[in-house]
Amino acid sequence: IPCRYFRWWYKKTCIDKKFAFIDLLRAVPLQQIYGCPLGGIGGGTITRSWRGEFCRWQLNPGIYHYETVITNQFTVCLRCKGQTVYQQVLSVERPNTLQGWNWGYCGRYAFYHALYPRAWMVYELPGQNVVLTCRQVSPVIPHDYKDSSLPVGVFIWEVENGRDEDVDVSIMFSLQNGTGTKEDRSGGHWNEPFSFEKEGERVAGVLLHHCTHVNPCTFAISAREKAGTGVTHFTAFNPAGSGREVWQDLLQDGRLDSPTGKSNLTEEEEVTAAAVCASCRVPARGHRTLELALAWDMPSVRFGSKEKLHVRRYTRFFGSGGDAAPALSHHALTHYEEWERKIEAWQKPVLENSQLPSWYKSALFNELYFMTDGGTIWVELPPDCCAEDLHGPAGAGFSHLLPVLREYGRFAYLEGQEYRMYNTYDVHFYASFALIMLWPKLQISLQYDIAAIVVKEDMQLRQYLMSGQTAQVKLKNVVPHDVGDPDDEPWQRVNAYLIHNTANWKDLNLKFVLQVYRDYYLTRDSLYLRDMWPVCQVVMESEMKFDTDNDGLIENSGFADQTYDAWVVNGPSAYCGGLWLAAVCMMCKMAEVLGDAQIRQKYMDILSKGKEAFERMLWNGKYYNYDSSGRDTSSSIMSDQCAGQWFLGACALDQGEFEVFPKSHVVSALKTIFEKNVMSFAGGTMGAVNGMTPDGVPDTSSVQSNEVWIGVVYALAATMIQEGLVEEGFRTAEGCYRMVWERLGMAFQTPEAYREKKVYRSLAYMRPLSIWSMQLALE
Repeated sequence: IPCRYFRWWYKKTCIDKKFAFIDLLRAVPLQQIYGCPLGGIGGGTITRSWRGEFCRWQLNPGIYHYETVITNQFTVCLRCKGQTVYQQVLSVERPNTLQGWNWGYCGRYAFYHALYPRAWMVYELPGQNVVLTCRQVSPVIPHDYKDSSLPVGVFIWEVENGRDEDVDVSIMFSLQNGTGTKEDRSGGHWNEPFSFEKEGERVAGVLLHHCTHVNPCTFAISAREKAGTGVTHFTAFNPAGSGREVWQDLLQDGRLDSPTGKSNLTEEEEVTAAAVCASCRVPARGHRTLELALAWDMPSVRFGSKEKLHVRRYTRFFGSGGDAAPALSHHALTHYEEWERKIEAWQKPVLENSQLPSWYKSALFNELYFMTDGGTIWVELPPDCCAEDLHGPAGAGFSHLLPVLREYGRFAYLEGQEYRMYNTYDVHFYASFALIMLWPKLQISLQYDIAAIVVKEDMQLRQYLMSGQTAQVKLKNVVPHDVGDPDDEPWQRVNAYLIHNTANWKDLNLKFVLQVYRDYYLTRDSLYLRDMWPVCQVVMESEMKFDTDNDGLIENSGFADQTYDAWVVNGPSAYCGGLWLAAVCMMCKMAEVLGDAQIRQKYMDILSKGKEAFERMLWNGKYYNYDSSGRDTSSSIMSDQCAGQWFLGACALDQGEFEVFPKSHVVSALKTIFEKNVMSFAGGTMGAVNGMTPDGVPDTSSVQSNEVWIGVVYALAATMIQEGLVEEGFRTAEGCYRMVWERLGMAFQTPEAYREKKVYRSLAYMRPLSIWSMQLALE
């Protein structure tokens, strides 16, 4: 297997000059620096560190650059009685460029707080009796499908003057033209000042035109002009030089020179930058506000194959001509107060609930960063697009496919920043709670895309790395593993994952059915349910072949044939068997809702047989065994054994005639998991290990049985809450939060997994969005 992977990796990266969808040889190094990312959904993101640097860039969809661009800074200038008394870059860094600037701010005087999508940086200026608070706001607003798509961030600077005299305060925002990569030096980039006025509100700043051959972009730094606030700029300076001309210009009078006209085009190997400055007078013992913004306009994008041009969602409101940055800046600076009111109204019930622990409030909102910073792309359909253009003849079978995608666009996010596959479906199963609760139309859109792919097939052949066998890329009536690689052409070529042939996975089809009913239950969208019903039937029929003995229960096939893709499972199993029975139950319920008595009876018969087989073969008196093969690890306690019950409980299908798993068994299993996988692992401080032997030793039969999966732990905690084990649920989830966000310093890059001995895997991962299922359980 390592040889096959290395041969594939060498061809992909060294010969084809492409990225490996999972690069096991060049993992992204851990940097314990990240803070709240900037930007809305699907327009790219720029992450600031908790020290203030701009340090993680995702503007080309799904492709990340981990570069700290030192030029990108905020600088403060204080003046009293016509004299500059203090001028400081608000950064602890001491770089070897821009040495004409005053670096090395003392970090003991600064504080950082984040509650996504907002962050606060507080600077106590030493010896000045002035405090600055920078509030960073991005337009990430539940149920908002316009402003939530905008590629902007706003910085509101609150200035508190503790002096007995007035102070003139200037905040300068400097930005390099680019993202710190070699494209910054490719030549042909340029800057120009701008002002934009609408409805009596005026903003001014500088546009930085980043003119690459593929996916060109314009950045805009700007400030809001209002009574008592002046806005000045410096159109272009060399960020590789000393920067003295900018520094002295600001030092002289707290303003910038504001030259008119465009800068020259950069030569090859030359970089350029710009600065904008907002200034105001703050009265003695008084308070004033300065408002600055960063916007980026990359309206049309091509993925790695460069085959198709995709237009981003926000262009519906601001146009796709590449000239939207001024209007975006104006909209951000004049609407951020409305955004904050909506954000506060959304978060307030959670934050003011004294029953909820503080760590949970932090985790619930801050884990949501992945909605925007998961390589997320949100694009419009072409106006002349028809269903056949999207998914061939299969697309025509869905009456509301086109209306939904036309109205809400196509949405995709990565499995992880290191695991570069869009809409990885076995993992999205967990993360989807964030979408269906906060942006349900995006979940519905994603499901339509998956459904239309289900009924297609791709006859191309591919060799799979784990088995070495060659098989079709995509079979008909089988749910895809993912919708493609951003370095290729997503939606057009699916299943970028080539470790296993996922046509034989047991969980993908089931997770589609479970999500369809869960989505319907939470939205009551009957048109969606009617469109999905035929697809649910064909994927369940396809799944039937795995019930080889016709006992109503599917069997696993002796390899890692589900989301735990390195953990072998044989015969009927707790995880896949539980998902199967939950899906069968939901088929009964959907048939009832849709008045299909024949199908309902068919699945009621299967459910009756399957429940008996599941209990007989897997229940051991305390919990459900990992599988029924009789191997040494068959009796392992799997933390995710109640995944089917998790979804049933979320849809209120866990009682009466729809009680699939006996309540007493579910509670017993959860208590056993809490005792063994949680409290007997690392002293109960790290969440739940995936597999634990009955004698309280972690299951080391695979690399994954010995891991903690953060997203699975949050789902487990939600299941505990649903079953009345609220204290145990919070204790279980708290271990993960404290491990990731406090002890490991992995803020805003929650990984897929870690082990007890400080080994982690796959930074910045989709699955932890499942924490929103805890909130659903509480509600």
